[in-house]
Amino acid sequence: MKILLLGKNGQVGWELQRSLAPLGEVVALDFDSPGPLTADFSKPESLAATVRAVAPQIIVNAAAHTAVDKAESEPELARTINASAVGVIAREAALLGAWLAHYSTDYVFDGSGSTPWVEDSPTGPLSVYGRTKLEGEEAIRASGVKHLIFRTSWVYAARGGNFAKTMLKLAKERDRLTVINDQFGAPTGAELLADVTAHALRAAQQQPVLSGTYHAVAAGETHWHDYARHVIEFARRAGQPIKVSLDAIEPVPTSAFPTPAKRPGNSRMNTSKLQQTFGLTLPHWQTGVERMLTETLA
Repeated sequence: MKILLLGKNGQVGWELQRSLAPLGEVVALDFDSPGPLTADFSKPESLAATVRAVAPQIIVNAAAHTAVDKAESEPELARTINASAVGVIAREAALLGAWLAHYSTDYVFDGSGSTPWVEDSPTGPLSVYGRTKLEGEEAIRASGVKHLIFRTSWVYAARGGNFAKTMLKLAKERDRLTVINDQFGAPTGAELLADVTAHALRAAQQQPVLSGTYHAVAAGETHWHDYARHVIEFARRAGQPIKVSLDAIEPVPTSAFPTPAKRPGNSRMNTSKLQQTFGLTLPHWQTGVERMLTETLA
Protein backbone atom coordinates (compact mmCIF):
# COMPACT_ATOMS: atom_id res chain seq x y z
CA MET A 1 0.00 0.00 0.00
CA LYS A 2 1.20 3.50 -0.83
CA ILE A 3 0.67 6.45 1.51
CA LEU A 4 1.21 10.08 0.50
CA LEU A 5 2.16 12.26 3.47
CA LEU A 6 1.99 16.02 2.94
CA GLY A 7 3.63 18.43 5.36
CA LYS A 8 6.28 15.96 6.51
CA ASN A 9 8.45 18.49 8.36
CA GLY A 10 5.81 19.95 10.66
CA GLN A 11 5.36 18.75 14.23
CA VAL A 12 2.65 16.22 13.37
CA GLY A 13 4.14 15.39 9.97
CA TRP A 14 7.46 14.45 11.52
CA GLU A 15 5.77 11.97 13.88
CA LEU A 16 3.57 10.62 11.09
CA GLN A 17 6.63 9.46 9.18
CA ARG A 18 7.19 7.04 12.08
CA SER A 19 3.60 6.03 12.82
CA LEU A 20 2.54 5.43 9.20
CA ALA A 21 5.59 3.35 8.24
CA PRO A 22 4.08 0.01 9.38
CA LEU A 23 1.03 0.58 7.15
CA GLY A 24 2.87 0.71 3.85
CA GLU A 25 5.27 2.66 1.66
CA VAL A 26 5.26 6.30 2.76
CA VAL A 27 5.97 9.01 0.18
CA ALA A 28 6.66 12.02 2.43
CA LEU A 29 6.74 15.51 0.94
CA ASP A 30 6.89 19.13 2.03
CA PHE A 31 6.64 22.43 0.19
CA ASP A 32 10.40 22.50 -0.41
CA SER A 33 10.93 18.82 -1.22
CA PRO A 34 13.51 18.37 -4.00
CA GLY A 35 12.70 16.47 -7.15
CA PRO A 36 9.74 16.36 -9.52
CA LEU A 37 7.04 15.93 -6.87
CA THR A 38 5.88 19.06 -5.08
CA ALA A 39 3.73 19.75 -2.03
CA ASP A 40 3.50 23.52 -2.37
CA PHE A 41 0.12 24.40 -0.90
CA SER A 42 0.36 27.96 -2.21
CA LYS A 43 -0.04 26.40 -5.70
CA PRO A 44 -3.04 24.07 -5.26
CA GLU A 45 -3.19 22.68 -8.77
CA SER A 46 0.40 21.47 -8.53
CA LEU A 47 -0.81 19.21 -5.73
CA ALA A 48 -3.22 17.53 -8.14
CA ALA A 49 -0.32 16.47 -10.35
CA THR A 50 1.53 15.12 -7.33
CA VAL A 51 -1.44 13.05 -6.16
CA ARG A 52 -1.92 11.63 -9.65
CA ALA A 53 1.77 10.77 -9.99
CA VAL A 54 1.95 8.97 -6.63
CA ALA A 55 -1.52 7.34 -6.93
CA PRO A 56 -1.71 6.48 -3.22
CA GLN A 57 -4.35 4.49 -1.39
CA ILE A 58 -4.09 6.90 1.57
CA ILE A 59 -3.31 10.62 1.72
CA VAL A 60 -2.45 12.20 5.06
CA ASN A 61 -2.41 15.99 5.04
CA ALA A 62 -0.42 17.47 7.90
CA ALA A 63 0.25 20.79 6.12
CA ALA A 64 -1.53 24.02 7.05
CA HIS A 65 -1.17 27.77 7.48
CA THR A 66 -1.02 27.75 11.29
CA ALA A 67 0.35 31.24 12.00
CA VAL A 68 -2.91 32.36 13.59
CA ASP A 69 -2.09 36.05 13.96
CA LYS A 70 -0.29 36.32 10.61
CA ALA A 71 -3.34 34.88 8.88
CA GLU A 72 -5.28 38.03 9.81
CA SER A 73 -3.01 40.08 7.53
CA GLU A 74 -2.75 37.50 4.73
CA PRO A 75 -6.23 35.98 4.51
CA GLU A 76 -5.97 34.97 0.86
CA LEU A 77 -2.80 32.96 1.42
CA ALA A 78 -4.36 31.33 4.47
CA ARG A 79 -7.46 30.46 2.42
CA THR A 80 -5.36 29.07 -0.42
CA ILE A 81 -3.39 26.78 1.90
CA ASN A 82 -6.12 25.81 4.38
CA ALA A 83 -9.11 25.58 2.04
CA SER A 84 -8.41 25.71 -1.72
CA ALA A 85 -5.45 23.31 -1.64
CA VAL A 86 -7.32 20.96 0.67
CA GLY A 87 -10.24 20.94 -1.75
CA VAL A 88 -7.91 19.95 -4.61
CA ILE A 89 -6.41 17.11 -2.57
CA ALA A 90 -9.88 15.88 -1.58
CA ARG A 91 -11.06 15.96 -5.20
CA GLU A 92 -8.07 13.99 -6.42
CA ALA A 93 -8.32 11.50 -3.55
CA ALA A 94 -11.98 10.92 -4.36
CA LEU A 95 -11.14 10.24 -8.01
CA LEU A 96 -8.58 7.65 -6.90
CA GLY A 97 -10.88 6.09 -4.32
CA ALA A 98 -8.23 6.87 -1.69
CA TRP A 99 -8.70 7.72 1.97
CA LEU A 100 -7.84 11.25 3.16
CA ALA A 101 -6.77 12.00 6.72
CA HIS A 102 -6.70 15.69 7.60
CA TYR A 103 -6.24 17.85 10.71
CA SER A 104 -8.51 20.66 11.76
CA THR A 105 -8.90 22.71 14.92
CA ASP A 106 -11.09 23.86 17.79
CA TYR A 107 -10.83 27.32 16.21
CA VAL A 108 -13.80 26.34 14.01
CA PHE A 109 -15.93 27.01 17.13
CA ASP A 110 -16.59 30.36 18.80
CA GLY A 111 -14.85 29.45 22.06
CA SER A 112 -17.82 30.28 24.26
CA GLY A 113 -19.09 28.52 27.36
CA SER A 114 -17.35 25.74 29.27
CA THR A 115 -18.88 22.58 27.77
CA PRO A 116 -16.50 20.45 25.68
CA TRP A 117 -17.29 20.73 21.97
CA VAL A 118 -18.70 17.66 20.22
CA GLU A 119 -18.35 16.96 16.52
CA ASP A 120 -21.77 18.36 15.58
CA SER A 121 -21.61 21.45 17.81
CA PRO A 122 -22.48 24.62 15.87
CA THR A 123 -19.39 26.21 14.34
CA GLY A 124 -18.60 29.91 14.59
CA PRO A 125 -14.92 30.73 13.96
CA LEU A 126 -13.56 33.98 15.38
CA SER A 127 -10.51 34.36 13.12
CA VAL A 128 -9.25 34.00 9.56
CA TYR A 129 -7.42 30.86 10.63
CA GLY A 130 -10.59 29.33 12.05
CA ARG A 131 -12.70 30.30 9.05
CA THR A 132 -10.23 28.91 6.52
CA LYS A 133 -9.80 25.67 8.44
CA LEU A 134 -13.59 25.27 8.50
CA GLU A 135 -13.69 25.89 4.74
CA GLY A 136 -11.11 23.13 4.33
CA GLU A 137 -13.31 20.73 6.29
CA GLU A 138 -16.32 21.64 4.18
CA ALA A 139 -14.38 21.09 0.95
CA ILE A 140 -13.45 17.59 2.08
CA ARG A 141 -17.03 16.69 2.94
CA ALA A 142 -18.34 18.14 -0.32
CA SER A 143 -15.89 16.08 -2.39
CA GLY A 144 -17.39 12.77 -1.29
CA VAL A 145 -13.94 11.38 -0.44
CA LYS A 146 -13.58 8.76 2.29
CA HIS A 147 -12.05 10.83 5.06
CA LEU A 148 -10.96 11.15 8.65
CA ILE A 149 -10.91 14.75 9.87
CA PHE A 150 -9.24 15.08 13.26
CA ARG A 151 -9.98 18.31 15.11
CA THR A 152 -7.33 18.98 17.71
CA SER A 153 -5.85 21.82 19.77
CA TRP A 154 -2.82 23.01 21.75
CA VAL A 155 -0.45 20.78 19.78
CA TYR A 156 3.16 20.47 20.90
CA ALA A 157 6.17 18.29 20.13
CA ALA A 158 9.69 17.76 21.43
CA ARG A 159 10.91 18.83 18.00
CA GLY A 160 10.69 22.57 17.33
CA GLY A 161 9.38 25.34 19.52
CA ASN A 162 6.43 25.10 21.87
CA PHE A 163 4.79 26.81 24.85
CA ALA A 164 6.53 24.60 27.41
CA LYS A 165 9.99 25.36 26.02
CA THR A 166 9.21 29.08 25.99
CA MET A 167 8.07 28.96 29.62
CA LEU A 168 11.22 27.08 30.66
CA LYS A 169 13.46 29.60 28.95
CA LEU A 170 11.68 32.51 30.64
CA ALA A 171 11.61 30.72 34.01
CA LYS A 172 15.41 30.50 33.92
CA GLU A 173 15.79 34.20 33.10
CA ARG A 174 13.09 36.06 35.03
CA ASP A 175 11.92 36.56 38.60
CA ARG A 176 8.28 36.97 37.58
CA LEU A 177 6.04 35.66 34.79
CA THR A 178 2.50 36.50 33.70
CA VAL A 179 0.47 33.75 32.03
CA ILE A 180 -3.12 33.67 30.76
CA ASN A 181 -5.62 31.76 32.92
CA ASP A 182 -8.94 32.14 31.07
CA GLN A 183 -8.31 29.93 28.02
CA PHE A 184 -9.03 26.24 28.65
CA GLY A 185 -7.94 23.19 26.69
CA ALA A 186 -5.74 20.09 26.70
CA PRO A 187 -2.11 20.14 25.53
CA THR A 188 -1.88 17.39 22.91
CA GLY A 189 1.31 15.74 21.70
CA ALA A 190 2.08 15.42 18.01
CA GLU A 191 3.15 11.82 18.58
CA LEU A 192 -0.24 11.00 20.14
CA LEU A 193 -2.01 12.48 17.10
CA ALA A 194 0.23 10.52 14.75
CA ASP A 195 -0.42 7.25 16.57
CA VAL A 196 -4.19 7.87 16.68
CA THR A 197 -4.12 8.59 12.95
CA ALA A 198 -2.36 5.35 12.07
CA HIS A 199 -4.67 3.33 14.31
CA ALA A 200 -7.82 4.94 12.91
CA LEU A 201 -6.68 4.58 9.28
CA ARG A 202 -6.00 0.89 9.79
CA ALA A 203 -9.54 0.40 11.11
CA ALA A 204 -11.24 2.69 8.59
CA GLN A 205 -9.77 0.88 5.59
CA GLN A 206 -11.75 -2.18 6.63
CA GLN A 207 -14.88 -0.21 7.50
CA PRO A 208 -15.63 2.73 5.15
CA VAL A 209 -18.62 3.61 7.35
CA LEU A 210 -16.12 5.09 9.83
CA SER A 211 -15.50 8.02 7.48
CA GLY A 212 -16.18 11.30 9.30
CA THR A 213 -15.02 13.97 11.74
CA TYR A 214 -13.48 13.18 15.13
CA HIS A 215 -12.16 15.22 18.03
CA ALA A 216 -8.65 14.15 19.04
CA VAL A 217 -7.02 15.74 22.09
CA ALA A 218 -5.38 14.42 25.23
CA ALA A 219 -7.58 13.74 28.26
CA GLY A 220 -8.23 16.29 30.98
CA GLU A 221 -8.14 20.06 30.81
CA THR A 222 -6.05 22.95 32.03
CA HIS A 223 -5.37 26.61 31.25
CA TRP A 224 -2.11 28.19 30.17
CA HIS A 225 -1.22 29.40 33.68
CA ASP A 226 -1.52 25.95 35.27
CA TYR A 227 0.18 24.41 32.24
CA ALA A 228 3.13 26.75 32.80
CA ARG A 229 3.26 25.96 36.53
CA HIS A 230 3.25 22.23 35.83
CA VAL A 231 6.07 22.53 33.30
CA ILE A 232 8.20 24.75 35.52
CA GLU A 233 7.78 22.57 38.61
CA PHE A 234 8.60 19.43 36.62
CA ALA A 235 11.78 21.08 35.37
CA ARG A 236 12.69 22.24 38.88
CA ARG A 237 12.33 18.68 40.22
CA ALA A 238 14.48 17.49 37.33
CA GLY A 239 17.29 19.74 38.54
CA GLN A 240 16.93 22.58 36.05
CA PRO A 241 18.14 26.03 37.21
CA ILE A 242 14.70 27.63 37.57
CA LYS A 243 14.78 31.25 38.74
CA VAL A 244 11.08 32.06 39.09
CA SER A 245 9.12 30.82 42.12
CA LEU A 246 5.63 29.36 41.76
CA ASP A 247 3.99 32.29 43.55
CA ALA A 248 5.72 34.68 41.13
CA ILE A 249 3.85 33.19 38.15
CA GLU A 250 0.95 35.62 37.91
CA PRO A 251 -2.39 34.63 36.33
CA VAL A 252 -3.81 37.25 33.95
CA PRO A 253 -6.79 37.41 31.56
CA THR A 254 -6.49 37.14 27.77
CA SER A 255 -7.03 40.90 27.54
CA ALA A 256 -3.56 41.40 29.07
CA PHE A 257 -2.01 40.11 25.82
CA PRO A 258 -3.90 41.65 22.84
CA THR A 259 -3.38 39.74 19.57
CA PRO A 260 -4.53 40.34 15.97
CA ALA A 261 -6.57 37.08 16.04
CA LYS A 262 -9.09 36.48 18.80
CA ARG A 263 -8.36 33.35 20.84
CA PRO A 264 -11.15 31.01 21.96
CA GLY A 265 -11.68 30.84 25.71
CA ASN A 266 -13.09 27.34 25.52
CA SER A 267 -10.96 24.85 23.59
CA ARG A 268 -12.28 21.83 25.49
CA MET A 269 -13.14 18.96 23.12
CA ASN A 270 -15.21 15.85 23.77
CA THR A 271 -13.37 12.80 22.43
CA SER A 272 -16.00 10.14 23.24
CA LYS A 273 -16.77 9.49 19.57
CA LEU A 274 -13.12 8.85 18.71
CA GLN A 275 -12.49 6.63 21.71
CA GLN A 276 -15.64 4.55 21.29
CA THR A 277 -15.38 4.19 17.51
CA PHE A 278 -11.74 3.11 17.43
CA GLY A 279 -11.40 1.45 20.85
CA LEU A 280 -8.91 4.01 22.13
CA THR A 281 -8.04 5.37 25.56
CA LEU A 282 -6.50 8.83 25.35
CA PRO A 283 -3.86 9.58 28.01
CA HIS A 284 -4.06 12.55 30.35
CA TRP A 285 -2.37 15.68 29.00
CA GLN A 286 0.21 15.63 31.79
CA THR A 287 1.49 12.23 30.66
CA GLY A 288 2.50 13.45 27.22
CA VAL A 289 3.86 16.78 28.44
CA GLU A 290 6.08 15.09 31.02
CA ARG A 291 7.36 12.63 28.43
CA MET A 292 8.18 15.51 26.08
CA LEU A 293 9.93 17.38 28.92
CA THR A 294 11.94 14.32 29.88
CA GLU A 295 13.15 14.06 26.30
CA THR A 296 13.78 17.80 26.01
CA LEU A 297 15.65 18.15 29.29
CA ALA A 298 17.84 15.08 28.86
